[in-house]
Amino acid sequence: MDIKSKGVNAWVAEQMTLSTSTYTTGGGDGIHKVTSKTQGYCDLPANAGPQCWRDNFSSQPLLWDFYRNATQQPDQLRQRVAFALQQIVVISNLEVEGTYGMRYYYNTLLQNAFGNYRQILKKVSLSPVMGDYLNNANNNKSAPNENYARELLQLFAIGTCELNMTGTLKGGACIPTYNNEVVREYAYALTGWTYPAGGVSGWGCYPTGANCRYYGGDMVPVEQYHDSATRNLLSGVRLDAGHKTADALERVLDSLMAHPNIAPFISKQLIQHLVMSNPSPAYVERVATAFNAGRFGSFGTGQKGDMAATVAAILLDAEARSTTATATGGRLREPVQMFTGVLRALQGRTDGDALGYWWGADLKQMVFRPPSVFNFFPPDYPVANTGNLVGPQFGIHSVNSGLQRLNFLTYILDWNGSNPDASVPNAVGTKVDLTAFLADAPDAAKLVDRISLMVLGAPLPNASRTKTIEAVSWWTSSRDSTNWQLNRVKAAAYLVFASPQYQVLR
Repeated sequence: MDIKSKGVNAWVAEQMTLSTSTYTTGGGDGIHKVTSKTQGYCDLPANAGPQCWRDNFSSQPLLWDFYRNATQQPDQLRQRVAFALQQIVVISNLEVEGTYGMRYYYNTLLQNAFGNYRQILKKVSLSPVMGDYLNNANNNKSAPNENYARELLQLFAIGTCELNMTGTLKGGACIPTYNNEVVREYAYALTGWTYPAGGVSGWGCYPTGANCRYYGGDMVPVEQYHDSATRNLLSGVRLDAGHKTADALERVLDSLMAHPNIAPFISKQLIQHLVMSNPSPAYVERVATAFNAGRFGSFGTGQKGDMAATVAAILLDAEARSTTATATGGRLREPVQMFTGVLRALQGRTDGDALGYWWGADLKQMVFRPPSVFNFFPPDYPVANTGNLVGPQFGIHSVNSGLQRLNFLTYILDWNGSNPDASVPNAVGTKVDLTAFLADAPDAAKLVDRISLMVLGAPLPNASRTKTIEAVSWWTSSRDSTNWQLNRVKAAAYLVFASPQYQVLR
């Protein structure tokens, strides 16, 4: 209703001006200030307790904040864009631990969601959590680990194959954007970074002259550990002998932002996360053009990589706004968006706890714990028996997860969700409130249409609508004199949310 009353352009513009709802829960930096050689942080008497690891090392506190923000805060567009970004510039709590550091990393994505992609790449490159995750913190200049350099090129910036502005392969086949020699050049160029000051260890810091592990800020340069030899990067960018660590990073970013691939590569992935899995080449080109120009209508600063312009171009494009269903339109609603969509539509509240190790794990999308740097699912995952269509979210979809989606609806509607856990800060559990729908329960058709219009934007297709109304009408006062109206609401909600029209976004 808010979008309808204001108009989509005005709503997008307003969303970009709202204050940022950040992640605030979880422990501090004490885990990296332990001087004992015999006891870990949670072994120390002052910290001992059953929730020490959860609150200080895990991503669970961030998950609580994520779902609270996604269901209750006003800055929904920023939250969605940051969620898309975290599935592109991936870190994972499966490999790195430190709640306060991960909190800093994801808050950076939130704060830069409408900034510039160059700045996002810079902050990602300087992140000590990313430095640990992909082995670039205290990297050995004599034989540098190539992990971060490779993923920066492959996943975070330009991809592996040369692209047209439409996102299609140049020449119709994969022409590599780089080879291993190029990866080596970038690996050398990115040496010389250590943790920010603040960490302490009873064993001292290694190597000598570097800082101890610490996640409270950006990595800092240590010139003695930087390779300052001549290096040739992409886009004709060259590092001359004797260059400094910080200058090398700027030139790395220059080379990536100047590369013709970055606009279509990043634009297409953002479209896939925000709108549809199979955008037309023309749609990708229009968004990539906005990325390069840094402007879309009144949105943007005119600087290449402007995220406000790019996001506006994605959401306001005619292909995104079309109400005509096409064979290539839409995308499978990923588990996170199913959880949040159901809760928001049914006046729900959640502290997120049940959506982590329970439902998040069951549906293979536990936020902040993707299985690898390639995210929960790849952007080019093929949909079987559809020709050339891709469906990234189908990468974690199976017969079992399809049943688990239905089980989640049973949990939230028939099992009454979850009660608050006293160990969770500001716990509210996970529940919906169906009271607002009870007035329409006597008229099954009116009830089904109300829920359908609310969550689908249109009534169910005729055949599905008829069967759904029949199923809802089964509940009468003669079957359950006390709860027949509530059971009608539960049945209507279950069948609409379980429908293909809801599970696949159009």
